[in-house]
Order: sequence, then structure tokens, then C-alpha cells
Amino acid sequence: MSGGSNLRDFLEIPYDELEELNLQSKADRATRKDPEAVKEARLAYLEGEKRIKAVTVCFTDLEGRLHMLDYDKKFLLKSSDNLTFDGSSVRGFSAQQESDLRLGIDWPAFYWMPSDIFGPGKVLVFGEVQERDGTPYRADMRAKLKAYANAKFAEDGLTFYASNEVEGIVFKGSHAEQAYAETGAFEFISTSGYYHSLPGDPLRTFIDTSAEVQRAMGFQNEKDHPEVAPSQFEMNYSYTEATIAADQVMLYKLICRQVANRLNLTASFLPKPVTGINGSGMHTNISIGRGDTNLFYAADGEEGLSDFAWQFVDRILTSGLDLCLILNPSVNGYRRLDPHFEAPNEIKASPIDRGSMVRIPIGNRRSARVEVRSIGPDANPYMAIYALMRTGMEGPLVEGMRGGGRILPDNIYDAIRHFRESDYTSALLGTEVRDRFADLKQASADRCPRLLGSFIKPAEIQFHHEVTNQYLWNKF
Repeated sequence: MSGGSNLRDFLEIPYDELEELNLQSKADRATRKDPEAVKEARLAYLEGEKRIKAVTVCFTDLEGRLHMLDYDKKFLLKSSDNLTFDGSSVRGFSAQQESDLRLGIDWPAFYWMPSDIFGPGKVLVFGEVQERDGTPYRADMRAKLKAYANAKFAEDGLTFYASNEVEGIVFKGSHAEQAYAETGAFEFISTSGYYHSLPGDPLRTFIDTSAEVQRAMGFQNEKDHPEVAPSQFEMNYSYTEATIAADQVMLYKLICRQVANRLNLTASFLPKPVTGINGSGMHTNISIGRGDTNLFYAADGEEGLSDFAWQFVDRILTSGLDLCLILNPSVNGYRRLDPHFEAPNEIKASPIDRGSMVRIPIGNRRSARVEVRSIGPDANPYMAIYALMRTGMEGPLVEGMRGGGRILPDNIYDAIRHFRESDYTSALLGTEVRDRFADLKQASADRCPRLLGSFIKPAEIQFHHEVTNQYLWNKF
């Protein structure tokens, strides 16, 4: 084959044009543009753009792992209303005897991706897992969040907003988490943290590259920086409608993992992969609006919050123990809830105490919000945001919770017990899905030491839901 021949002409779009396309797509979602009109526009685009070879359709399982299927563009154009997959091969989805599930396409949740990171000629869209009859699949948390948010908008004109501060740590070598059982250690790419990382060093190169991709994909970044712990990072971006925000968490982690892999590194979202340093969290900022009005703001309210916002906080605190497993779904997550490292393990609300489950940041008419701090970066963002939003709106309410006095569990076994025994989590998720999630968490916990101790154990890494695979799961 002649080395000078250019045999492929696949789509490659400059970063500034990518940002314009993705921001317009995001705006159409946020303003709830007619989905059928968007679908027709997307199909026409795919038909007309000859340089696209495949469409990546992604969905998230019950535990929060992202799954991606690449469909040939020509096939997808003919079959987009009749896609199926084997649900029994996905942990937490259907049993073997009822394995077939449908995969719909959420056409407004459409993204153009940088070709230098994800390869040329592809676009990405989020899928909707469906039962055989086309109704939303009961274990698809994205569908639950989207349906709840849409219902509240239709009933009361309410829009749920969220912004997630996702922390992670970068380690040397690709697939460092999967190799942990053999190596027994992680190797930092830098021991620098806040203010000590120089421009162009490996950590800054990773952060800069990841942030560039996020901006190109419409994240509207605000601040990108190393965090306190060695090799730790955080990239902050603007708040948006709740379902879009949860999608962005999945894309954030995908982008970080892909960029790290290309640099022969591993971007880890384990809550506490190394003892003796700060763990990683996913502080989740929440507000609710009606039109242009932030319903959480009151100029004369306590800490600038309205009574509505404080009741929202009180309901979350009331169900703090019940929700703990949703917000911290892994054995490793309970290492992070350690008061020696600014751990948010106290079931209370405070404007200044970072040990509180809920913090009240300084805000104004536009930015007033509540920040749920006790959530790990390995939580399923759809399940977590749905649980927080619905609990804040409709959950049980016990007065006097803000001052504290209760502590979150320090191990996953107690969290599983609270979760299983709660009538509220059954109402929140449905008994079948609640029990299925608890069973998955129990299965992983049973493969790990019951007492955490001071050393990270290989099993809590190997059997972590974001790390393990069929090969690793069977090495027991």
C-alpha cells in the first residue's frame, strides 16, 4: 500500500467549532426543545455528513459503569428504533432467562468529540435502556432521574440544577487499578498538590489536556487545578439541568480515563486509593429554579437560603443513613469518611464545617445552593442526583437535624443494613431494584476484609465496581 495515499476521510473538527456545536446542543436540551424535532435534525445530519463512520451509543448500569456500543452509521440510520442488547451480561441488569433489552436513543443528548482523543469519524449519544415493550427499564437510573425531573417541570415549572466537583488521582502506568492485586501499590506521577505543581509537569499536562477536551464538549469550565493530595486533580464547570449534569459526570470520567491512558497513566476515581492522604470526593451542588428565579435564595433567610431550601436540606439529613450506600457505594468509600482528612461524615448542615454532610456555600440570587459533600466519585451520578432531588422534595422530615449528633457509617456493612431495612429506599427505587443494588454491594463486600484497618487491601481495589471485570472477578 502506498504510504502517501490518503485512503480515509473521517470527520475531524477543530476545538473551537466543537465547543460551539456542543454548547448549542446543550442549550437545546436545557430549554427542552422538542425531542422529535431534534431527532429529525440529528438523523438528517448523520445522513448528510459522509465523514462519520460510527455512532457511539452509551448507557450506564445500576452501579454506575459506562457502557459504549459503536454502531455503524448506515446501520443505525435504518435501525435506530429497533436496537437491542443482552442485558444479562451487564451486572445488575436482567437475569439470563429474560436477557434481551431494548436500547433507545436520547437524540438531544448528542456530542461531537475531539478526534485527537477519541479518534476521527465518530459522534456520541446517550442511550435509554428499555424493557422489551419499549417502556423505561426499571434499573436504568438515568431514566428515573430524567422522568422525575421532567414530571416536576410539567407539574410545577421546576428545573433541577446540579454541578459536581469530581476529584480523582492520577497514577503511573495504564490500568494501574487492575494491576493493583499484583503490584500492591500505586505510584504517583507527582507529589505536588495545591500551588506546588509547575506548568508542563505531568499532572498539569494531564489536567490541561482533559480540561481542553471538556471545554470542547460544552462543559463550560470555570477552574481547573491540582487538589490537596499528591497527583490529585479537580476540574470545575458550570451548573446545568440535573440530567445533563449527570451525563457530564460520566463524560468527565471517560475523558479523564482516555486522556490518562494516552499518556500511559491511570485516572482513578477510587475514593481513598492511598492511606495517609486526602481521599477524593464528588461534592454535589444543588439548586432548584422556576423560570429565572432561584427558589433556594432568600436575602433575609438564614445563610441566604429560603425556607424551601432549608426544608430540602432537612429532608436529606433525615434520610442520611438510608442514602449513605447510594452516595458511597464501595468498600473503599468508607476509608474516605475519616474525620482526620476533612471527611464529611457528620449528618448535619453548616456554612463552614467541612466535616458536615451538607455545606451551605456563600451565594447570591444566582448562585445560592446547597452542597452535599458526603458523596464519593464512584457513585452512580444518576442514582445519587435522583435520590438527593427526590428526597429533598418528598422525603421524610424530622426537625432538628441540622445541628448534628449522628455520624455516617464507617463501613459498608452498616450502610448496606440501613439501606436494606429502609422503607424509604424501597419507595425511592422500588423494592426489586433496591434489593438488587444491595445484593451487588454485598457481593463485593463479601470478597473484602470485614475490617478496613490502616492498609488498603487488594480485594477492595480488584472488586471495586469501577475496576473489576469478568477476568478479575473470577480470580477469587
